Amino acid sequence: MGVTSPLKGHSNSYSLNKKLFLPFSVYAAYALFAILLIALFRLNFHPFSSSVNQSPVSFSKEGNVYENPCNYSNGKWVHDRDGPLYNGTTCGTIKEGQNCILHGRPDLGYLYWRWEPRKCRLPRFDPNTFLRLLRNKHIAFVGDSMARNQLESLLCMLATVSKPNLVYTSGADNKFRRWHFDSHKIVVSVYWSPFLVRGVEKSKTGPNHNEVYVDSVDERWGADLVHIDMIVLSIGHWFLHPAVYYESGSVLCCHYCNGLNHSEIGFYGVMRKAIKTALKTIIERKGANNGDGIDVFLTTFSPSHFEGQWDKFGACPRTKPYRKGEKRVEGMDAEMRAVEVEEMETAKQNAKKFKGRLRLETLDVTKLSLLRPDGHPGPYMYPFPFANGVHDRVQNDCIHWCLPGPIDTWNQIMLQVIRRWNSQSRRGVRLIP
Repeated sequence: MGVTSPLKGHSNSYSLNKKLFLPFSVYAAYALFAILLIALFRLNFHPFSSSVNQSPVSFSKEGNVYENPCNYSNGKWVHDRDGPLYNGTTCGTIKEGQNCILHGRPDLGYLYWRWEPRKCRLPRFDPNTFLRLLRNKHIAFVGDSMARNQLESLLCMLATVSKPNLVYTSGADNKFRRWHFDSHKIVVSVYWSPFLVRGVEKSKTGPNHNEVYVDSVDERWGADLVHIDMIVLSIGHWFLHPAVYYESGSVLCCHYCNGLNHSEIGFYGVMRKAIKTALKTIIERKGANNGDGIDVFLTTFSPSHFEGQWDKFGACPRTKPYRKGEKRVEGMDAEMRAVEVEEMETAKQNAKKFKGRLRLETLDVTKLSLLRPDGHPGPYMYPFPFANGVHDRVQNDCIHWCLPGPIDTWNQIMLQVIRRWNSQSRRGVRLIP
């Protein structure tokens, strides 16, 4: 077998080159066409907005711009080397029972986790942005001790750039307080109102149950609505206690009321009525006559993590978040959350009947909170509980959150909603109903 010399058969060589190089240009054209097709496919099915973690935008027939908000409630906890913005020694507004660092908690791994939503980004809390957006505003936290817990988290994060000055305090255990940020003329208040509606709490000198009037708002905060620009509501745990419920001046039912001649009922229905009354009152008082309006958040139920009965020295000894699939929102936690989410959706529809600027949002923190059994004070609700050795029975707090801790994420999410509202008002963007 011979090999043809390149110096011979010149016509054959030209023919070969023609066969090789002419099709190459055709292949290049096909390749360019294929690249264009891929680019068009990505543009249609993966919009630029998602690549930079912005909410996708759509248009109505009338030309109005609508925006899909991020679902911050669906995600996972991932390790974070940066840690919190503040610590227990630099923030002076932490309730003593939640200052886990100062009380000697030895494991600090719980500080190095951040919430990562599934389909969007949750930026680190920026106190300067919060102060700028709330300049000259009054923000009020209203509810039970979880409202106070969230308030103190916010104060600590804001205090990293601007000092809060306590200007008012009242009530046992300072349940009614007010701070002023001179730098931005912002007022931050907390109102103790564990049912949102009018209630008489059980006491040592009175009945051994709560009395709750589900159709009458608690005027301790209701009377101040005229001065409030943003309100954050948070209730739930106090509805687990024995109570007699009233409506229209008469006994409606009761919960865990042994020895009383009243109809026994679960608390989900009366909790729904209380939330409905609170939201209806806010909307009617702030939405009429083209007033200044109000921004409303309803923080969903935050699960406890007692391993054992809370009143029998149950503990919360875990030191890491639950892994994916290890824990689900179910039972009472799911029921409480559902009531809150449903009532807020009903309130949004009701708000459309009014002319005032009313912006309402559920701060859905139930799932992300459920996955953090490691974030509670536990035995460190008291200073150095094991300084004299390990005791058989030590009281634990597995309801409230260490500061700093997972509850800081609630305010991270709240800030992003406020930013979205502000952006929508400037760009004429409306939220998809």
